[in-house]
Amino acid sequence: MNRFNLQQQTDQCYDGFPADERPVIGITANYGEQTAKLAEGYYKQVLAAGGIPLIIPPFTDCPSLLTTLNRIDALLLTGGADINPLYQGEQPQPQLGGINDERDLPELLITRLAFNRQLPILGICRGIQTMAMALGGKVAQHISTDIKHSQDADRHVPTHSISIEPDTLLYKLTGNAVNSFHHQAVLEPGPHFRVSATAPDGIIEAIESTESKPMLGVQWHPECMGEDGLPLFRWLVDEACTYRKTQRLHDRILTLDTHCDTPMFFPQGINFATRDSRILVDLPKMTEGRLDATIMVAYIPQKMEESAYAYANSIFDKIETIVGDNAAHLALARTPDELWQNKQAGKKSIMLGIENGKALEGKLANVQHFANRGIVYITLCHNGDNDLCDSAKGEQTYGGVSPFGREVIAEMNRLGLMVDLSHAHEKSFYDALDISKTPIVCSHSSCRALCDHPRNLTDDQMRALAKKGGVCQITVYPGFLNANGNANINDVMAHLDHAIQVMGIDHVGLGTDFDGDGGVPGLANASELSLFTRQLLKRRYNDDDIQKIWGGNFLRVMKQVQEHR
Repeated sequence: MNRFNLQQQTDQCYDGFPADERPVIGITANYGEQTAKLAEGYYKQVLAAGGIPLIIPPFTDCPSLLTTLNRIDALLLTGGADINPLYQGEQPQPQLGGINDERDLPELLITRLAFNRQLPILGICRGIQTMAMALGGKVAQHISTDIKHSQDADRHVPTHSISIEPDTLLYKLTGNAVNSFHHQAVLEPGPHFRVSATAPDGIIEAIESTESKPMLGVQWHPECMGEDGLPLFRWLVDEACTYRKTQRLHDRILTLDTHCDTPMFFPQGINFATRDSRILVDLPKMTEGRLDATIMVAYIPQKMEESAYAYANSIFDKIETIVGDNAAHLALARTPDELWQNKQAGKKSIMLGIENGKALEGKLANVQHFANRGIVYITLCHNGDNDLCDSAKGEQTYGGVSPFGREVIAEMNRLGLMVDLSHAHEKSFYDALDISKTPIVCSHSSCRALCDHPRNLTDDQMRALAKKGGVCQITVYPGFLNANGNANINDVMAHLDHAIQVMGIDHVGLGTDFDGDGGVPGLANASELSLFTRQLLKRRYNDDDIQKIWGGNFLRVMKQVQEHR
């Protein structure tokens, strides 16, 4: 083909049409002399690794940044000048090099926004420093050492060695000889990263996520190292493929978190429409984590000075106000069909629940009242016995479900409300399983076989629950995941895998207990819930099974219970 024949070249572009499905890698551009520019190694390595490069110039317009992040599948932070130390609360030292004010704020912003959306990130040289500074770490303005970290040799030549921690992602990807062009370096990686490589003088050469997130930063320049540097770009492109697959799956499925306690924070004046740092579930975090719906509960403490009934009503009043104030993006739902209708309309959904039957104040008629308000379940008790049943942390007042509790369960069956046995004593659990004419749920419980806590379900309980058609929603509360409470996303997945092994794929789901002390690294708030999907894909669950786990099983029970009326 004649390379100068434009028509032939144009026709060739349509070979293999439709369009390429390779992931798009956003690459931050350098800036100088009124020009946004990029060294060729970055985009050529992205292409060689199977990605499509998209250069992102430095800008700070937030809607444009968010739109850009919606268009890419991974972020590559490139090298360049020093970062202004004022962004980490320091005055400049004499050894500070030239800063690039045009880049600093745009790149710090896009890094935080990409982090919130769980985008894969690779930071190179200045890029690793941007990652650290943007996410709570610290950068040394100038390193003083006997090792030369700014080589005179050609850029592709490795000039010093590094020591890589053997239990790291980096250890699987690269060798221990690198090129080097820097005088700044990461001093403290911050709370989201661990050090994965150091130079012989102790200078940090690489960091990676401690939260099972696809984030990696290196101090050297793999874009200049040809085949030796390519594995890092292949990793980024592979992670971008997973990210794209995850996002497209979320377009098709409906995701439901069956238990959150965010209403407990209403007295603090939280703003659900903003990314409020005081709460784990809000509209921006639901959007970032691709969470379509959550069941917000009116949690009733064991001891209250005010009326539990009045308090529960005030919670539901506030939720209705929040939904009304954000009607363009948020809606209430009472049924599975309404959840799907809201998703198709581009709205997030809130369902209502009660945690602790003390809200009924001993009056059977109040079950009807709260059904009229739109609740979908009542968690019969909390951390103490009440007039419905004994709690897992109670005194076994009734030896299971009380006579009034039996009436309440029968009334809930009649009204199409789900009976939730999270927090219940084992005897209460089996009593309710026998009494209820519809399947029961455990909206936020985990596996006692993996963590011996009375709030968790034994294997026998899980088998009995499944036999009656119910569901167990694995929770993200650290103390219910392992004995020391130092849990992470891998512990959540271990409980899920165990529950599936015991109960089958049709009887499990996720109930985070966010804002009720639920949350672990990797699933710390609603914005990280797409990482749960990523873990399911990693375990090769198919789309149908992922939908079952992500609320489909729970909604099957909800529909069955509601149709029993």
